[in-house]
Amino acid sequence: MEDVRHTLKEAAMTFLILGAAFCLCLLMQNLFRTRTLIPAVFVLAVFLVSFFTQRYLFGIVASLVSVLALNFAFTFPYFTLNFTVPESIFSAVIMLAVTIMTSTMTTKLKKQEKMRAESEKEKLRANLLRAVSHDLRTPLTTIYGSCSAIIENYDRFSEGQKKKLLGEIREEADWLIRMVENLLSVTRIGGRGVSVVKTPTVLEELIDTVVMKFAKRYPSQEIQVEIPEEFVSIPMDAMLIGQVLTNLLENAVRHAEGMTSLALTVRTEGNEAVFTVADDGCGIPQDKLAGIFSGSAGGSPDSRKNNMGIGLSVCAAIIRAHGGRIWAENRKEGGALFGFSLEAEEAFNGEQQI
Repeated sequence: MEDVRHTLKEAAMTFLILGAAFCLCLLMQNLFRTRTLIPAVFVLAVFLVSFFTQRYLFGIVASLVSVLALNFAFTFPYFTLNFTVPESIFSAVIMLAVTIMTSTMTTKLKKQEKMRAESEKEKLRANLLRAVSHDLRTPLTTIYGSCSAIIENYDRFSEGQKKKLLGEIREEADWLIRMVENLLSVTRIGGRGVSVVKTPTVLEELIDTVVMKFAKRYPSQEIQVEIPEEFVSIPMDAMLIGQVLTNLLENAVRHAEGMTSLALTVRTEGNEAVFTVADDGCGIPQDKLAGIFSGSAGGSPDSRKNNMGIGLSVCAAIIRAHGGRIWAENRKEGGALFGFSLEAEEAFNGEQQI
């Protein structure tokens, strides 16, 4: 069904381009009394058809139709097919050559683009695999070590020590669950034929949900929240964008050494909603900024001086799937800032629509 729809689309495009070329040539002949540029117009039409369609068939059809149109409407005697005219034969040969060369060139370009896209995808997979293998090692080691310690020293450990080790196991297991959620999100977004379904989401409700979930996981960490007073509705997959905000907040808690304040801010700029998560921690090394969202920062996950974690790769994938942009930078006053922007559907200030 998809192939039929695509074929009909290319056929319609071919018809429109040839129709526009024919009308332009009639206009040139009747208004400007010139026919010298008419063959060039049809050659351009054949080139455009060959360039914008993926099959040789439409280019060849465009060539034959152009030759017939030139012979019928723009070669004396007018409105009569006359194949004894040498110009018609040469025009047919030239246009067929243009069709073949253009179609061959565009086919090669599309193959190269496909190979480049596959190469980028493989590079992303390799970076994610490195990040996953490194990020999984630490919690798994903690879980294994804590379980072994409890089993081997069950009678010697006090109840407080057992609860502490079990708490560490639960914390690391919870982190592993979120890691799996991140991986599933990347798989969902990167899957062939899968697209993000956007629904209008009220900004205030989204932020309240994110802050409540974050507070349950990190009850001792305060967040300074600042959002617009006016009503803001944003087309998005609320679950995925909520995951982005959660990842950015957790990234600050886990990696921003020396952090004393954490702020989540949303503002509107024109028809965009700009989200930022800022901290006053250790900041990001300049040599890590370029690859911070590709999972290629490398190193240990214990501080921002090394690995930022797979969560940032997931954030970038989600935001780009929404058609937005994402960035990271160091603050002049110290610490790091992560931000992303989405196109806002509506913004209201009182009864007035902005």
